[in-house]
Amino acid sequence: MKLIESKTLGTAQAAIEFTSIPATYTDLCIVGSFRFARSATDTTVKMEFNTITTGYSNRNLLGTGSGVASQAPAYIGWQNANTSTANTFGSFSIYIPNYSGSTNKSYSVEMVQEDNATGALAAITAGLWSNSAAISSVKFFDEATASNLLVGSTVSLYGILKGSDGIVTTSP
Repeated sequence: MKLIESKTLGTAQAAIEFTSIPATYTDLCIVGSFRFARSATDTTVKMEFNTITTGYSNRNLLGTGSGVASQAPAYIGWQNANTSTANTFGSFSIYIPNYSGSTNKSYSVEMVQEDNATGALAAITAGLWSNSAAISSVKFFDEATASNLLVGSTVSLYGILKGSDGIVTTSP
């Protein structure tokens, strides 16, 4: 697994985006930690590949602290918003196999919205982007309220390379 790029916000922004993702890896792994300016304890975070807004579907298992719920397609889950526990950020990881191939792209997400409350959220999601284009960019934002990501929000993009024998290889 090799770090391609990492971003940490020094000022609030509407989105975080990786552009010009090289097609030289087999899979992608994205890990992040977000907090939004929305006046609520949590907000849903949307992900877009190649600035395309259509073709997403998913299934998820979501725990709300008191029940279950579901998400709309292309959402990676809930992250902390401005009235959740002070200075606390949600976290997530996304795995995208065969991101540069010429078939539809599957992805999986694990996320938690951290809070000192009974309503904190956790989810696992299996998703599909029905598009054969190689993924060259990924964008994260709060689509519902368009609130800004706050200072300290961070996300890192890693490339994973599979060897010719089918075994995943790593390098320092």
